[in-house]
Amino acid sequence: MPDDILALWPLAPAAETDWLAELADDDGLTGYEVPGRPDAAWVLGGMYERGPAAGDSVNDGQGRDEHPGPGWERLRWAELASRLGDPVVPQDVYPCFRCFPSTKSRSHLLGTMEWPAEGSLDRPTWDQLIRFLTAHSPGGADTPCLAYYNPLVMQDFDTRHVRSGRLGAAGALFDNPDVLYTPTNLWAADRSWVVLTDYDLWGSKVCGPRPLVEALLADPEIEAVRLPWTT
Repeated sequence: MPDDILALWPLAPAAETDWLAELADDDGLTGYEVPGRPDAAWVLGGMYERGPAAGDSVNDGQGRDEHPGPGWERLRWAELASRLGDPVVPQDVYPCFRCFPSTKSRSHLLGTMEWPAEGSLDRPTWDQLIRFLTAHSPGGADTPCLAYYNPLVMQDFDTRHVRSGRLGAAGALFDNPDVLYTPTNLWAADRSWVVLTDYDLWGSKVCGPRPLVEALLADPEIEAVRLPWTT
């Protein structure tokens, strides 16, 4: 990590992740519940549609995404689902490439839209989510947090990469040039909320207090859905 990011997010003991491992199931944390926080929403990754005057996307499909650039417009999952007659997220499926089954070939969409990044939120969605977490954390921007990166992301299976920092500095985690993904898990040190971004998925699961989850679901800008605990 660059020195400025290291200063904001120094290494933390690997044991900080033990409580998450205890909650893991066969899906590798995708089915966990946080004791005392029985609510969750899936924040859906940004999907974009090319406008008539749009240039090439600035993204290369190799990890987290920026906004694609001028002329590209956010395409809400609900809008695309309505166009196609598909559910926003099919039954027994997490937000991923298996969504929108009527576009299995998707060849007719090449060049006209950009699917969400796998295993990472895009910058606009990440920034929106951090604002929600800040508003619903008693410590606000000063809330102590921890971030964990899956070994698949780090290409290092011998070390648990855990870092500690303040919620208000979470933007630095996105800007780290040495890691092409947002953290696999981000959580408040008091464990009041936790975010999961799975390596293969197009969204992040936010588990925490009901007011936080309800605010995510009700907001007209960020796009979030509630799914069953087990699928």
